[in-house]
Amino acid sequence: MDSSPGTRILIVGGAGFVGSNLTCLLLEKPDIAKILVVDNLLSSEKENLPNDSRVEFIEGSIADDDVLGKLDEDGYDYIYHLATYHGNQSSMHDPVADHDNNLITTLKLLERIKDWKNRLKKIVYSGAGCAVAEKTYGAARATKEDAPVNISMDSPYSISKIVGEFYCDYYYRQHGVPAVRARFQNVYGPGEVLGAGKWRGTPATVWRNVTPSFIYRALRGEALPLEGEGKTTRDFIFVGDIVLGLQACAEKGRPGEAYNLATGNEVSIAELARVINVETKNSSGIELRPRRGWDHSGCRFGDPSKAFAELGFEARSELEEGIRKTVDWFRNNRSRIDACMAKHAENMVVYQKEQDAEK
Repeated sequence: MDSSPGTRILIVGGAGFVGSNLTCLLLEKPDIAKILVVDNLLSSEKENLPNDSRVEFIEGSIADDDVLGKLDEDGYDYIYHLATYHGNQSSMHDPVADHDNNLITTLKLLERIKDWKNRLKKIVYSGAGCAVAEKTYGAARATKEDAPVNISMDSPYSISKIVGEFYCDYYYRQHGVPAVRARFQNVYGPGEVLGAGKWRGTPATVWRNVTPSFIYRALRGEALPLEGEGKTTRDFIFVGDIVLGLQACAEKGRPGEAYNLATGNEVSIAELARVINVETKNSSGIELRPRRGWDHSGCRFGDPSKAFAELGFEARSELEEGIRKTVDWFRNNRSRIDACMAKHAENMVVYQKEQDAEK
């Protein structure tokens, strides 16, 4: 039993993009005594974590019984469950791996903590806005937390993320687990390393998020690929805002509830490309490509009104400002990013040869 003073936190997936930014934010609080990070480094790098004596790291999956056995029932005030199988296209390539890393992790963690009644105040689960967004390429409406869930999902990733929410709700009602669901939109910002982690079978291992992919290409003077003429829309939220939202969910969120961590602004991919090309001074422009056939929720953005009313959360970073900070970070960390990209270069060549042979 650990009854030591100070706030003690468990971050599952804490070496990832959002997790490492959250770790840095929490370490600014003077009452933090310990942060335990559990991460299997599937899509992250240990180097993302700050060098701080209060941070302890366990490499492994939270679904591993040995890792779960190391968790102290009275050892944590808050748990942030950010581990995920990143993202849609990787999950379509390997649905079983998505299930193992995106859903079983959630279920086993909730099962492990279901009887913890003493110290734990809140567990915050990272949900996905794409799992509940209306399937449309027409005029989008801001998605609310109580939006109906369509049984027709675009990817195993969307399925596992929404089922994770189902389990959070079930364990709250059945066992009193103080679970709060933080529903992410499209997060971007400093700290997202292209190619971080292990190869998972497709170029989506590397080119897995539009903002860092565009910035990297733009800094190399390449045209930015716009699928479906860039008419797809998203709600782009800066990582500095998302981690403040996660902290607000932990400290103020009501167990059993979901909160959109969103800007409420709908931005087209074409507009994102324009902003990035301006900021990087990339003169190569854009390259039009066909629309992705699997993605039916082409236009979406979140409604942040509930998070503002109940948590006092408001995304404050404007897109241009956030992109400027992210581009600066990319320039200053180019060697790290290039090293991760190079790590997968041979796999990319093999993949392309296999694709060419199938044609």
